[in-house]
Amino acid sequence: MNIVIFGPPGAGKGTQSKFIVNKFNLHQLSTGDLLRNEIKNKTQLGSEISSIINSGELVSDKIVGNLIEKFISNNTYKNKIIFDGYPRTLIQAKDLDDLLKKYKQKIDIVLKLSVSLETVKKRILERQTKEKRTDDNEEIAIKRYKTYEKSSKQVIDYYQHSNLLKVVNGEARISEINSEISGLIDAIKGWLWRIWTYKY
Repeated sequence: MNIVIFGPPGAGKGTQSKFIVNKFNLHQLSTGDLLRNEIKNKTQLGSEISSIINSGELVSDKIVGNLIEKFISNNTYKNKIIFDGYPRTLIQAKDLDDLLKKYKQKIDIVLKLSVSLETVKKRILERQTKEKRTDDNEEIAIKRYKTYEKSSKQVIDYYQHSNLLKVVNGEARISEINSEISGLIDAIKGWLWRIWTYKY
């Protein structure tokens, strides 16, 4: 089973991704981690990525796509991936579909954590107080939320049209969100199992 998870900063996406990874024995694919690993391992590509980032530019879809393909093509992760923070654009979503198809895989469910801007602001400020994070303040929270809403709309619509999108109430308590996500994933797993047994 391959899953995509969406949510603005402060929605609890990281917390829920860890929960899904542990409960359903999946592997988290974070593009940020993939890029950092290349830099850390001092590969030729890592050097190129470092130069791009240091110059203030965005790493191209081609480079990100190559790193993701390396991950997807590894049998250890086959049909056991949760995509966290990717795809961010419609082009990336379509590229991901093509890549998965190439390795006889697909996205089974897309989870969107739905939270209001007011909730995000409250959580960010609480995090700032607890963790003393300098990158968390109300102004940044508002900007990130609006950027997410604008940039993710086409991708969300794309998955909605594919009947893969499930909206999760991100305003609830962590345990309640865990329970809702578990129910959605278990339902998809049951459906996939019935299809598999029917075919074979």
